[in-house]
Amino acid sequence: MKKYSLKEAYAYCRQITKNHYENFPVASLAIPRKLRPHVSAVYAFARLADDFADEKEFEGHRMAKLTEWNEELNQASKGEATHPVFVALQNTIQQFQIPLSLFDNLLTAFKMDCVVKRYENFSQLLQYCRYSANPVGRIILHLFGYPAPKFLEYSDYICTALQLANFWQDIAVDWEKDRVYIPQEDLVRFGYSEDDLSKKVLNENFKRLILFEIERTKELFEKGKNLCSKIPGRLGFELRLTWLGGMTILEKILMTKADVFNQRPVISRKEWGGLAWRAFRKKHFLNQTVSKQVPAYS
Repeated sequence: MKKYSLKEAYAYCRQITKNHYENFPVASLAIPRKLRPHVSAVYAFARLADDFADEKEFEGHRMAKLTEWNEELNQASKGEATHPVFVALQNTIQQFQIPLSLFDNLLTAFKMDCVVKRYENFSQLLQYCRYSANPVGRIILHLFGYPAPKFLEYSDYICTALQLANFWQDIAVDWEKDRVYIPQEDLVRFGYSEDDLSKKVLNENFKRLILFEIERTKELFEKGKNLCSKIPGRLGFELRLTWLGGMTILEKILMTKADVFNQRPVISRKEWGGLAWRAFRKKHFLNQTVSKQVPAYS
């Protein structure tokens, strides 16, 4: 196996980052140049693991690939990395003293993706987010030097809310993968079945169900909002931009009257520009409140 230099390893991670589109900014220009390689290393680790759990080419040996990825992580923790992603990640972890458990948690989530297709209640879904989403925010805070316990708590709220917003955005996409992230107890509560979901039934029950999920997702965004004001500089800007992006996705779902079957909500480049301006105006951002108004669907 080729032995990768640190420079080659980070270049490998940077290429992976450039080749994937995400709904939220990754290693953007808002991140200081010196940190971008480290953000790319973290992203490459998670992106490839996500592919193992999700892409068709890995069907039949997903768990084997994730177990292999776990072994690579363990090797990196000992300073013995060989894969370019882990050569870079090994350096990043050591340099910023990032807890290895955060990367273990991400791999736990990807393994769950291979075997867990339904969640009985909201608590189970939040537990999944604790593994799948929250470690990302915590890693970023370590990279920027803000791993204070209260900051980590706020970050968890935002990251969980972002994950949930993505679930509600991708209901139709996930159904095609036989995944339903709407808690089963909520389907029962609002009288909407998986048979309805398979037929893409857009009725009042579904609209009320989605409104319910969106409202409690907004509450999580609100609980984490303080992080956006406490963190200064570029990271503070990036946090405000990401927070606004997540909230915008929720608002777009409401604007389509919950029709996520035919109109997957996305944020255009022009809209990102507008959000960036709002994020830049910190005082204006802090004066924003989460709307409690219930949209008129009928």
